[in-house]
Amino acid sequence: MVGGVVLAINFVSMPGYGVTAAAMAAIGLAAGLGFVIQQRRQGRAGNPLYDLKVAGRRTFWVAAAAGIIVFGTLMAAMFIGQQYLQNVLEYSTLGAGAAILPAALGMVVAAPRSAKLVESHGSRFTLLCGFAFCLIGFVFMLLLWDEDAAYWQVLLGYLPVGIGVGLAGTPSSNSLTNSVPVHRAGMASGTADLQRDLGGALMQSILGSVLTSAYASSFASQIAGNPQASQKVSDSTQTQLERSFGSAVTVAEQHPQYAPQIVHAAQTAFLNGSDSAYVVGIAAIVVGAVLVFFAFPKKERESQLLAEFHAQDAAPAATATN
Repeated sequence: MVGGVVLAINFVSMPGYGVTAAAMAAIGLAAGLGFVIQQRRQGRAGNPLYDLKVAGRRTFWVAAAAGIIVFGTLMAAMFIGQQYLQNVLEYSTLGAGAAILPAALGMVVAAPRSAKLVESHGSRFTLLCGFAFCLIGFVFMLLLWDEDAAYWQVLLGYLPVGIGVGLAGTPSSNSLTNSVPVHRAGMASGTADLQRDLGGALMQSILGSVLTSAYASSFASQIAGNPQASQKVSDSTQTQLERSFGSAVTVAEQHPQYAPQIVHAAQTAFLNGSDSAYVVGIAAIVVGAVLVFFAFPKKERESQLLAEFHAQDAAPAATATN
């Protein structure tokens, strides 16, 4: 299911792969439907691998969805940001890797405080704080990350995202664990891992596809807007230029007399593509925040629901013991 969906997202932005994308989407949809049917059948038999009834609890599924978006935005920011640092700002591989350390620092500092916020204000408030910081980070990326960005501008993009993930990670995992009976602790733990893996795969695929598509469109516009270039660039060369930044660099190496112009055009196209990806990332963060705001219960209601869930889960165990 996951493989089909992720491949469909990646293929959809590639010219000539429409049928492949549709096939992968169909496979993902069929696999997902089959999984639901099978788990419902096993649920009626009393031994599901993934208890969909428990997963349907608001404190579970909303927290799971929120975690997928939060962790996905972090990994998508790393995915695009590393390319930006090396392709546009021309950082070394080591320098680009070191540049993201403030995000890790933000997570380390925010995580312990997140637990205290959950206790005092509830999971909903803490999740929303995490989304707010992630949103700030992506807005900074959109507004500040250009071809002349200084490191402090890079820092302003990465640090809030790290803080946001640190704040949102604890209430997300905590809600998953508290929403399930003891014998389903493995389901909660597996879902917590799924948030990171699935969130990263989906958000990297979505933002990467947007980046690829907008990059190609921007490069084509630059060529079309330059009559001299459009006359000299063959269709095969243009296809290679629009494929990726790396392909454009290869073309530049093959034509050293035009290398500065080609690299500059590729950097401009990458910036346009990354801006489109940041906008999509911002939209995803907003959707996640809206979902948490309206669907996740406030602190008092959260405590009531968890108490009800625990009572429901304890009743069958008490009956079996008697």
